[in-house]
Amino acid sequence: MKKLLFLILFVCCQLTFCAAQSVTRTQHREAVAQDAVTTGSMTIRKPDYICISTDGGKELLMMEGTKFTMTMGGKKHVTDSKKNKQFDTFHAVLSAVINNQPIPAADDLTVSSKNGQKTITITPEKKKRQLFSSFVLVIDAKTSTIRQLRMNGRKGDYTEYKM
Repeated sequence: MKKLLFLILFVCCQLTFCAAQSVTRTQHREAVAQDAVTTGSMTIRKPDYICISTDGGKELLMMEGTKFTMTMGGKKHVTDSKKNKQFDTFHAVLSAVINNQPIPAADDLTVSSKNGQKTITITPEKKKRQLFSSFVLVIDAKTSTIRQLRMNGRKGDYTEYKM
């Protein structure tokens, strides 16, 4: 009985594995001379939860299953990767990285390796009301640790998270 209880506890701990690390967020706007830089934390829980919170929780980027919540500049955006093609590949890649699985192949996805890091670029099909023109994710090739996430906006604007 003790062995069974231990096994159940071990499995539960593995399923709810939680890791937190510090993050520096840089928000670049072409029209503004100086970048806005804030710090915060990133929390990851298997199988598909990631939360990046900066500026005392005022700025948030969260993936919980297929649901994405982003708070930037006081505006909250919520979408679901099942309904939003732009986030579909992004969700698949983040889930693969969190669970240490191979990166899935997709038409809007390129992967390159250099100096022990993988750079994953997701360039979704262009649409009028798109928040981002591309996502760039840099991960450590050996440990699958996220090192950088950059979300490129329109006209040279971007938001970058360095872990």
